[in-house]
Amino acid sequence: MLQIPIWKRVLIWGLVVLGLLYAMPNLFYGRVETSNDAERAIVQQGSTPERAAEAGQWPDWLPSGLVNLGLDLRGGAHLLAEVQVEDVYEQRMDAYWPSVRDALRDARDEVGTIRRVETEPGVLRVRISRPEGMQQALQIVRDLAQPVSSVTGAVQDDITVAGQDDEIVVQLSEAERAATDDRTVRQSLEIVRRRIDEVGTREPNIQRQGEDRILIQVPGIGSAGELKDLIGTTAQLTFHPVEGRTQDAEANVGPGQDILPALNQEGLFYIVDGSPVVSGENLTDAQPSFDQNGRPAVNFRFNPQGARAFGDYTAENIGSPFAIVLDDEVISAPVIQDHIPGGSGIITGDFTVEESTELAVLLRAGALPAELSFLEERTVGPELGQDSIEAGRIACIVAFAAVLVFMGASYGLFGIFANIALLLNVGLLFGLLSAIGATLTLPGIAGIVLTIGMAVDANVLVFERIREEMRTARGPSRAIELGYERALSAIIDANITTLIIAVILFTMGSGPVRGFAVTLGFGIVTSIFTAIFVTRLLIVTWFERARPKTIEV
Repeated sequence: MLQIPIWKRVLIWGLVVLGLLYAMPNLFYGRVETSNDAERAIVQQGSTPERAAEAGQWPDWLPSGLVNLGLDLRGGAHLLAEVQVEDVYEQRMDAYWPSVRDALRDARDEVGTIRRVETEPGVLRVRISRPEGMQQALQIVRDLAQPVSSVTGAVQDDITVAGQDDEIVVQLSEAERAATDDRTVRQSLEIVRRRIDEVGTREPNIQRQGEDRILIQVPGIGSAGELKDLIGTTAQLTFHPVEGRTQDAEANVGPGQDILPALNQEGLFYIVDGSPVVSGENLTDAQPSFDQNGRPAVNFRFNPQGARAFGDYTAENIGSPFAIVLDDEVISAPVIQDHIPGGSGIITGDFTVEESTELAVLLRAGALPAELSFLEERTVGPELGQDSIEAGRIACIVAFAAVLVFMGASYGLFGIFANIALLLNVGLLFGLLSAIGATLTLPGIAGIVLTIGMAVDANVLVFERIREEMRTARGPSRAIELGYERALSAIIDANITTLIIAVILFTMGSGPVRGFAVTLGFGIVTSIFTAIFVTRLLIVTWFERARPKTIEV
């Protein structure tokens, strides 16, 4: 017998109502009209139900998520950035200098005194006072090299070491330069993606172009300048020994030293060792907090390698100042009071709460390994996507009309039930997209149109099965029950294979491809739910009231 428990009926209709509530804010998207200038902004693309609530149009206690429009529909920002990979060469040489210095100090009797010489970026020059010990010095430095695979598969050292008179010249090898370039661009691309789309629902299009360029397209951003502000800050955090202080920005400093301005003390400059003790690459976490005086600050924690270096340095330099440098500005230079084990600490400064939160986000996202220079930038206006929106709307209406007419003509009353479920299916699909704040692009609209066509497949399987069961004279009640039972396996198999494809597209694709995968995947879920549960509940409810002797399917 056809029976659906009360609790299951309540659950089904509850899920339907909840999904429609999440979808309903989209009816206010760009439709709220008001005479007040402050409220008129709601009608612009990108308006939110929260603002509609402020204008008295949408209750603030109801769900207020929106399906955002993509760059091709709504407009947004487009940037083409070039990664300055040469910056990393210089950083690598700066990082090599302490190892080279310490290794040569053990052979001071043979090579004499050691001094770093200022030179072009990406090259480390070390002068020794005893040129007769050059061969031994070169061998000592070569022993520091690490193997790296070249493009051809051959293994080479990561550095080349040569001697010129009394100077040792150290550079990255060609194989290491190629590996560093690729690693730097990949890391920059991932960090840009994390900064722009931390929760994964904005659907930016971020792709590598050529050897050292990154294409960035983000929908819903007001201008290219706004996007540059979001990704342009490198947030490079380093910790340096302080050699001195001065008020002369042009003061002469020793080899391997830098002069950096104080962030919140105009006219004050710090002379610091150019080689950091610990860098932001060793950070594992950063959270906004407050210091002991209640002022905004940022707590940080290092990985084991950074914690060990930080702890060793603080243990050996108690009483010495220590500069915390953010993007070549000293934000704080506290005196080391005690050994700091455990690899955690706090960054204090003249921050606001918003600034400390933003700094924590940037540090968590990671430092850009190299500077980005923007070769092309433009803002795409929403009017450019209006034709696409109209085309998508027409496609959806045509698909809807065709499916509704076909189902009504082919299956009569049962086809009408399927049409009602189809309307609810689209509403539930928009509810899911709104709940996660997803972005709708042209491929996403294609996914919705495809969902409309596929949504009635399950109903067709069920109805055809019911027709077959009616021919066995089992009676309408038993025919409906067997129709759903025996069509279920085919429905599940067909939709699971499509869902697997949607998952693969989402995993392997990016940008608009992911948009298509999301709408297709969610459409499959809502289609199964409405076909198996909603349509069946409608049919059972009708059957309980009408009690027909026979049914026409």
